Amino acid sequence: MPKFVDAALRRQEVVEAVFRIVAADGLERASLREVADEAELAVGSVRHYFASSDELLTHSFGVVVDRIVSRLTAADERLAEVRPGTPEHHQGVLTLLGEFLPLDEERAVDACVWMAFKNAARTKPFLAPEADRSHRAVAAIVGRLVMEVASAANTDAAMDQQRLVTEAERLLATLDGLTMHALLQPEWMTAQMCTDVLESHLTGLGSYAGGH
Repeated sequence: MPKFVDAALRRQEVVEAVFRIVAADGLERASLREVADEAELAVGSVRHYFASSDELLTHSFGVVVDRIVSRLTAADERLAEVRPGTPEHHQGVLTLLGEFLPLDEERAVDACVWMAFKNAARTKPFLAPEADRSHRAVAAIVGRLVMEVASAANTDAAMDQQRLVTEAERLLATLDGLTMHALLQPEWMTAQMCTDVLESHLTGLGSYAGGH
């Protein structure tokens, strides 16, 4: 009897091969042949699940976006159960923001792959929809986070909409910068340094909200 192949599992194995290649050597090497070799499959087997390199890369981008957004959403749901303005909420905010950063091997691979795909979307239009989806999903969570921190610091006045957008984008830029530095200079930009930078950022956000 022919051996049963779990299609979903095989597709995931191919995607994991893409991730390993991208994390080690960059997106340019993630061709169907290279991915097949990495997954220890024939090219024809990979083509059975992904008709083209573009389809494979688009699917892989979607998988890493889903992984990251899933972790952020889970942290966000836990944070929603904690009262803003408390030390527990502050720690929960740091935990949530830490889900963006390469603070362990799993998150480092995901961050590396995510950044590679986001950068590639600039010149590969077929990746643009996933890049847009990832930005919108992450921006929505960060926007709510900024609003919570600002509201906890100043219960008498809400941050105006334009300032909220500006602060959300500033935090997103900080996270992107920390991720890039941590990937390129891990000896310097350690997990503790990342946390210190986030602490400083949150303090500045709270001071702004509380003083205006």
